[in-house]
Amino acid sequence: MIKKIAICCLFVALAAFAYGQTGWTKVSEKLVFNNPPFKNCHASTIVETQTGELLLACFGGSQEGKDDVVIWLGQLGANGEVVPHEVANGVVDDTKRFPCWNPVLLKKKSGELVLFYKVGPNPREWWGMYKTSLDNGLTWSDAMKLPEGILGPIKNKAVELKDGTILCPSSKEYANGHWRVFIERTNRKLSKWESVPVDTASNFDVIQPSIVFYGGKKLQILCRSKQGNVIQSRSNNNGISWSALSKTTLLNPNSGTDAVTLKDGKQLIVYNPDVPGKEWFNGRSNLRVAMSADGEHWQDIMELEHGTKEEFSYPAIIQTRDGLVHITYTYDRKNIKHVVLKEN
Repeated sequence: MIKKIAICCLFVALAAFAYGQTGWTKVSEKLVFNNPPFKNCHASTIVETQTGELLLACFGGSQEGKDDVVIWLGQLGANGEVVPHEVANGVVDDTKRFPCWNPVLLKKKSGELVLFYKVGPNPREWWGMYKTSLDNGLTWSDAMKLPEGILGPIKNKAVELKDGTILCPSSKEYANGHWRVFIERTNRKLSKWESVPVDTASNFDVIQPSIVFYGGKKLQILCRSKQGNVIQSRSNNNGISWSALSKTTLLNPNSGTDAVTLKDGKQLIVYNPDVPGKEWFNGRSNLRVAMSADGEHWQDIMELEHGTKEEFSYPAIIQTRDGLVHITYTYDRKNIKHVVLKEN
């Protein structure tokens, strides 16, 4: 027994040493909600406003899928805490309401903020909604429904190209159990939409893509899957068409990931390094950050969580103008954790 404990301690020490040699440091970590006005929360999103504040949103209520689940939003204060206020709900009329799901914050190059979210009884029947803000999130427009057949970004960040085209990484869960990803293209005004399919003949079941950049018009999407790995596809024309889906070396236990392209061109992804279990929620107790220069070869640079049966999932990741990397993720469905990383 003593020998086993010594081996385990050595393994942990070596892992910590290895992460320490990657050139990244954890600057801070904190649970953002103090006495939140909801029992459960999930699916956080974070954005830096035109004036440098950080806004965070998530959905929360009594339990995922219940009618009282709404979108909560707040600014990250100097103390690292967020005072959440309801910014969107699924009220249809005096007698009918639906749960809200998966908010996604986008800051356009103009500074305007967009809050995308979903409303509906479940992910197979939900529809896309959005609100906009012209004052860095202080006030928001009335809720607007996206065009029929358009869902908006499903979990991860929309991105704006140099020409003003906005790409929304989207996906659909079908009643027969199959999943498909696609990219929704729109203009600055969100008035014209086009849905671009990605490898519709694939046997991979994939949802919740994130988009990263490789210079020129080269893009990559990284997707959650049922097949045990993060799945990827490439585009050489700014997302107008996409290659066949294929496996990456990154494990995926049927859990959401998020990725970002850093200012120096490297890619970071936050993911759960495990394979699917018996239940859909298995494999979410460990959470890591990996880095790549080419999207093919990945190296773990930081372990964010190492649990047993807890849920640490659905990350969001951005790099702010000061070069710091901000990550938020579900902390056992009771809170959202905010972690800040710095490259040495």
